[in-house]
Amino acid sequence: MLRLHLPPNFAAATPFVIDGSEHFLALALPSREHPRYADALALVKEHGFILEPSNRKWWLRDRHKTLNFLAAHRSRLRDAFGAQFTPNFEKNTAHIRNAEIAREVAPDGVDFAVTLGLRAGTADEATIRSAVAANRGYLESDGRIFLLDAAKLTQLTAAQRALAGDPTADLAPRRTQRIPVARAAEAQEILEALSPNFQPPESWRIRSAALRNFSALAPAPVPAALNAQLRPYQRLGAAWLWHLCGHELGGILADEMGLGKTLQALALLSALKVGQVSDLTDPFLVVAPASLLENWRREAARFTPQLRVFVHHADCRLIAPAEFAAHDLIVTSYGTLARDQALFAGIEFACIIADEAQHIKNRRSQNAGALRTLRARTRFLLTGTPLENSLDDLRSLFEFVLPGYIARVPAGRRGDEHAWFDERLRAQTAPYILRRTKQAVAPELPEKLEHVLWCELTPAQARLYRDAQEKSERELFDLEAGGASEAKLQFTALTQLLRLRQICCDPRLLGSRNREILAPSAQSPNSYEFGYGPTDSAKLDAFNELLAEAIDDGHRVLVFSQFTTLLALLRTELDAQKLAHCYLDGSMPAHARQTEVDRFQASPDIPLFLLSLKAGGTGLNLTGADTVVHFDPWWNPAAEAQATDRAHRIGQTRVVTSYKLIAAGTVEEKVLALQAEKRALLAGVFEASDATAAKLSLGDLKSLLTA
Repeated sequence: MLRLHLPPNFAAATPFVIDGSEHFLALALPSREHPRYADALALVKEHGFILEPSNRKWWLRDRHKTLNFLAAHRSRLRDAFGAQFTPNFEKNTAHIRNAEIAREVAPDGVDFAVTLGLRAGTADEATIRSAVAANRGYLESDGRIFLLDAAKLTQLTAAQRALAGDPTADLAPRRTQRIPVARAAEAQEILEALSPNFQPPESWRIRSAALRNFSALAPAPVPAALNAQLRPYQRLGAAWLWHLCGHELGGILADEMGLGKTLQALALLSALKVGQVSDLTDPFLVVAPASLLENWRREAARFTPQLRVFVHHADCRLIAPAEFAAHDLIVTSYGTLARDQALFAGIEFACIIADEAQHIKNRRSQNAGALRTLRARTRFLLTGTPLENSLDDLRSLFEFVLPGYIARVPAGRRGDEHAWFDERLRAQTAPYILRRTKQAVAPELPEKLEHVLWCELTPAQARLYRDAQEKSERELFDLEAGGASEAKLQFTALTQLLRLRQICCDPRLLGSRNREILAPSAQSPNSYEFGYGPTDSAKLDAFNELLAEAIDDGHRVLVFSQFTTLLALLRTELDAQKLAHCYLDGSMPAHARQTEVDRFQASPDIPLFLLSLKAGGTGLNLTGADTVVHFDPWWNPAAEAQATDRAHRIGQTRVVTSYKLIAAGTVEEKVLALQAEKRALLAGVFEASDATAAKLSLGDLKSLLTA
């Protein structure tokens, strides 16, 4: 049973009693024990009531003042003060009504016309406007008095301003506003707040209901084989994208990193290709950072093999609009799109998906400008952080997603007016942003999420890799021709394999000892020793993208590598970014190791911990992190799991996500493709064990070294 906690003497308190007519009011205040006594006394004094000592009532003897007081406070007296109205008052005021809020919604082509105003009997707009302009709380029509309830007028003014997009608009007796389809969900929320019984037209309801109630979403016609691989929340995401696509709208899929935004986007494209869109002939376009192009290509090949995919990048690019017709999905980078802007602007795309949307948060950037020139039926953004620095981020994103949907803030607006536009922005964009966190969908997820992030070598990196690979083959051939022992051949092969793996991570790892295989590159102010710098590492690019999203999402990250020289390069990068981090490698004494572990565990503001394989693979409890990055792969699955378990162990309360960075088309991919037995044999080699103890045949090693 619900029990109200009232003051001890509340039962003895007398109520607030209202008597009178349209010409006068006589108010008996509640007794002093009443919790609202002080407020009631202040109210009558504020509005000119006079106390009559003989009957202890407060009187207001003026028709105009009486009607204005009732218009402003009649509802408040009943709802907030619990006032009682005498039978005499009810009889004398039976002819007094409240003016009603009138709203009409009618189709207007593909959009809607929404009319909001006041209805007071048969009073015309001029009469209502005159009363409002004079700040008179009532008007007379048809022999009746209509009160202009102050609270309702405030609500109506706010609704008219919201629909008009103007925080300074005056209340109009009747105002019609054209509402685009994209604003249906937002407008419905405004109208329901104004009139809880609002029933939109069927065409309106169909468009907006699914954006307000996910249970109303029809599933996307994803091919059965792919649909079986989707988790429930991913099917919901695909259905949300499909619904928007069906109405030629766009949106932002803003799921937390690790929840499969790429997979959901591919599910949409597969549904569009093989689903119920019979007139669909235009290609799809995915724009992503260059470091993620290979990952998109492989994910598409894995999950949507029916799509004909072309990666438009570097030296492999289409040159004429007619060539696009041979492909279902074009994947390109932001930089390439900007360079080939004229070519892409001539194509009508069925759907454009821009990944890592932080690349267009600055609306003045070349990336954002190039994207906005593209033509498409529907547009989507993928990002784990739709709001990074300010609400202006959202404004820039929606200039691409729904062009013309968000009005710009007029110049010179400050303070409350600017805050009003910000609040409208939140309301307008909310239906078009889908954000799920791992915690929200945790019942559908395993305790660990594991992802492979494919990285395509940069041109300079690929050239260096090819040179090193050719040198390795020649050296082994010459040794075999000269009759070298198998032990000598095996040692040489292992040494060359190490070089290739270092190139996959960062060419700078080779150092001066391998000057002879370093290919020349163009000199630049940012060049490093031997002509290679941070921009020549595809993995470093991918890592920076991953790290930025992880930190923006509030995750804490462990980064493992067996190369301490690589960790040193990463430390330089982090210092340049002024990003706090912890560090641990095998050269540190035990007490220093524990100090770093304790510092990370006790400091939520430190987002990153760099660890070498030897020092950080076992014996540490790092539950302060929930994300693990393996910069260079550990080919022993057990060893890799052991490293990940530094974060995924007793005491961890969040889902742990593990990312493995793999250089595509290299020895790393070859080893990843091997069966578990072969990978276990390689563990000794890749964990810097004694080369002679590796149980791999010379044939196995040579197969890894060849192209």
